[in-house]
Amino acid sequence: MRGGPADAFSFDVPGKDHQCVQMTLNWLPVAPDLPLGLRKALDTSDYAERLQKLASLIQYRLGFMETLQLGRALGDLSSKPIDGFSQVRLAILASSTVDHLAPAIRVAGLRRGLLVDVYVGAYGQYRQEVLQASSRLHQFAPQMVLFSLTARELIAKIPLTASASEANDAIAQSVDELRQLWKRVQETFKATIIQQTLLDVTQPLFGSYDRVVSGAPARLIRQLNDQIAETATRDDILLLDIARSSERDGIHAWFDVARWLQGKLEISPQAAPLYGEYVARVVAAQRGLSKKCLVLDLDNTLWSGVVGDDGIDGIVLGEGSAAGEAHLTLQRYAKQLRERGVILAVCSKNDLATAEAVFHEHPDMLLRRSDIAVFIANWDDKAENLRTIARRLNIDLDSLVFVDDNPAERARIRESLPMVAVPELPPDPAHYANCLAEAGYFEAVAFTSVDQQRAEQYAANTEREALRESSKSADDFLRDLEMSVHFGPFTGIDLARVTQLINKTNQFNPTTRRYSKEEVTSFSAMADTITLQFRLLDKLGDNGIVSVMILRPDVEQPHVLDVDCWVMSCRVFGRELEFEAMTIAVEEARRRSVRLLRAEYIPSARNAVISELYPSLGFMPASQAPRPNGVTWWSLDLANYAPRKTHIARR
Repeated sequence: MRGGPADAFSFDVPGKDHQCVQMTLNWLPVAPDLPLGLRKALDTSDYAERLQKLASLIQYRLGFMETLQLGRALGDLSSKPIDGFSQVRLAILASSTVDHLAPAIRVAGLRRGLLVDVYVGAYGQYRQEVLQASSRLHQFAPQMVLFSLTARELIAKIPLTASASEANDAIAQSVDELRQLWKRVQETFKATIIQQTLLDVTQPLFGSYDRVVSGAPARLIRQLNDQIAETATRDDILLLDIARSSERDGIHAWFDVARWLQGKLEISPQAAPLYGEYVARVVAAQRGLSKKCLVLDLDNTLWSGVVGDDGIDGIVLGEGSAAGEAHLTLQRYAKQLRERGVILAVCSKNDLATAEAVFHEHPDMLLRRSDIAVFIANWDDKAENLRTIARRLNIDLDSLVFVDDNPAERARIRESLPMVAVPELPPDPAHYANCLAEAGYFEAVAFTSVDQQRAEQYAANTEREALRESSKSADDFLRDLEMSVHFGPFTGIDLARVTQLINKTNQFNPTTRRYSKEEVTSFSAMADTITLQFRLLDKLGDNGIVSVMILRPDVEQPHVLDVDCWVMSCRVFGRELEFEAMTIAVEEARRRSVRLLRAEYIPSARNAVISELYPSLGFMPASQAPRPNGVTWWSLDLANYAPRKTHIARR
């Protein structure tokens, strides 16, 4: 952390002189003995081992002072890379005091396997930091920049008597100034930008009539936030919508006027853990670390009662009872998540036929069997069943969120599979959906047509797996799929999906490099760079764009191309696309008189599945000398490349 450490501030727990509302991360379990765990972590001399211990502590519910202590315990994150953790350089540029937010961001980042090095810009100097090449921001070279601005500055010059057109012009000017800063950051640092929405900390002047008066501060701030959101979406800027959170929680949960007057803290210290959570969610989502699959228990989770004992007619579900409507609320939320691309699965201790019958026959069920990609109901250990679900979906266990009303089952999964997210459900089912929503496991930074089709694509994958199991051999299975590939360079219409795939893919990603849409666009415009996108189709449907490749020239050896980025969706593993894609890349390289391809493999916590990718494609080690952190280099002589025959036709 740089630029004003939070340690320099002294924070007291709010008492009668402070009207802050205590906010906690209610979806996390209560820590058994946090002080003891912290002492044990600090007594560990090995930094990597200490990080692992701190990461386990961070999985519990924390207040501000606990978050501050853990943030301090993290120490300097600028050291060498730590296996299992990804490093991120994040700069906060603000028009208020935000030093106290940095520890919360670091702690919430660690909760997601991210080591976030936070730079806090000088108070109110965000313009200068961006524009002056000599600023410390330029030395820091951020990968992500968070603009945390107050509404005061942006609306200060708009009079209460402003007409609608005058107010609109002033708002447009403020947003345009923001856009210029965004553009400068993108051009200078090639960084991803996060724009925070504005808190409304003003007092009402007209009461409800504030919504009508063009120059009323509340109306101006609302319009500003709307314009910022719309413009950010067009400019591929990520949004941190704390305005909506403050509306839900109440402004006094986020803003304490005494703190503002004392030290120009617009975001209260008591809101810091939640703020850090929100920032970390956006950072993690941009890096493809959001959860992918919601796994649901059945009895007393999706309905009240035990269907095996009570029968379909005896369970409580549907309109007319508070309990029945509570479970419908969770089902409705799960169905909406499916519509936006989250995979749904079932993991229940039940008889399979009895459990599935509820989905087929109960008239009040909102979720239907066709909504569930993997349905497991048996009497086996749920931890093993979750492993089976991840395996069938071909996703990592840390992509799962498991929702179960039973505290013993939740504790069992946390102990056996700590990488699986398990929200701590409240006693009343009426609050299940809210708990799941507040946990933010499925944070998104884009919503593409591929996202909308994902549920159907995974349903088709289930059919493919059934075909695989019924086939006599892998060769028969691949032939029966009748696959074809459509490929070509990046195009404007597909840039959003290409960027999303690059930033979300972790398993088939040899270098784990991430690129913004601006960088992807610039690659596609470079005459000496080869960009390729691959869409895989088969008789069961269109998988969409599932692989992306960027080949960049060596500046000193024009006949050499480096595989700078190559990603592939886990949905198409085992379909031979990597072999067909490499053959296509070789053909394109040969057309440009390229004689050698080079590729780098940088091991990460998630990409071990492709550790032998390049040898399997005919690449040879480029150097016998060992490299730090297990990095290997590979080369492919195109003159000697022998394409591997696949079951994929060209389109």
